[in-house]
Amino acid sequence: MALILQIDTATEHASICLSRNGIPILSKVSTEQKNHGSFLQPAIQELMAEYGQQLSDLDAIAVSEGPGSYTGLRVGLASAKGICYALQKPLITINTLKIMAVSAIKSMGESAKGHRYIPLIDARRMEVFTAIYDDKLNIIETPNAKILDEASFLPILNKTSVVFSGSGSVKFQFICHHQNALFSSVQFEAEDMSQLAFNALEEKKIANLAYCEPFYLKSFYSPTRKK
Repeated sequence: MALILQIDTATEHASICLSRNGIPILSKVSTEQKNHGSFLQPAIQELMAEYGQQLSDLDAIAVSEGPGSYTGLRVGLASAKGICYALQKPLITINTLKIMAVSAIKSMGESAKGHRYIPLIDARRMEVFTAIYDDKLNIIETPNAKILDEASFLPILNKTSVVFSGSGSVKFQFICHHQNALFSSVQFEAEDMSQLAFNALEEKKIANLAYCEPFYLKSFYSPTRKK
């Protein structure tokens, strides 16, 4: 019976979820993008209290590793690593784009089969972080950064229907008018990690607590950092 705490602070929404054996139990969500740090720890304490369990009762902690907001990713991973280190619990890291694909597939219900799924995270201007999955979460195109234009994703759009989701899909919808393009407004949350986290724990896909870092996808740049 695996009890897992799931944390996502990768994008504009922050959320946490408690799941057991891949099934979400309780969740908390914050829509204040610049408040992820102050939301996280109190929310975790409230979540565990509501379920009547201690952090020590957890079997693992899962966190969305990125891509996404540089600051948000650091907040989420630092919190997850702190809990894991203090309590000697395994850490599971899950790609944010894969979590988004899960959310989009769920949102399609019975009509999910046969589509391709392209999550898009807004990376400012016309750039996005993206990847391509099929309806079984098999990866067709690995995570990458892409500059959007009218010809983006044409090879796959010309072959099959594609479901675009995420913050970057909003701006792509303005320039993409392909008949096979579908746009989902679903907002992914930490509960969408539940089955992925459970599978990773079962398969012993555990992150190295000392060396794991956020998956920024693009190099992190700070004007104060020495070259």
